[in-house]
Order: sequence, then C-alpha cells, then structure tokens
Amino acid sequence: MAHEFLVIIEKGRRNFGAYVPVLPGCAVVAETREEVLRLIREAIKLHLESLRESGDPVPEPSSTTETVQV
Repeated sequence: MAHEFLVIIEKGRRNFGAYVPVLPGCAVVAETREEVLRLIREAIKLHLESLRESGDPVPEPSSTTETVQV
C-alpha cells in the first residue's frame, strides 16, 4: 500500500532540512537536497513501520500547500 505525504524542505545556510507535518518527529537534515530527499523517504518508511508495530494507525495524509502572492 503506497502512501503519499507532504514533505517540507527548508534550505539553511549550509544544509537542507525536511519534515513531514502529519508525522510528528519525522525529520532529517543533510548537506544536499538530493540527500535530504533520500533520507526523508527512509525516515517515513521507518516511522510507518514503527506505527504499525505498535498497533497505532497510519495517519491519512492531510496537509496541502498553497502559494499566496502579496
């Protein structure tokens, strides 16, 4: 069963960070955007495995994005 989650990627001065709003605590930091994407995929898989093993439900993706021009 495939899941699709919104991942927020933020560029810092020297690295990139990524997190999944619907999965609290699921976050990574890496030197490149490519690496942060690879690591967040792994982190999501591990987070979902942990939820399943403990009998907790996998949250339904509920985050969306919108761009606002001001």
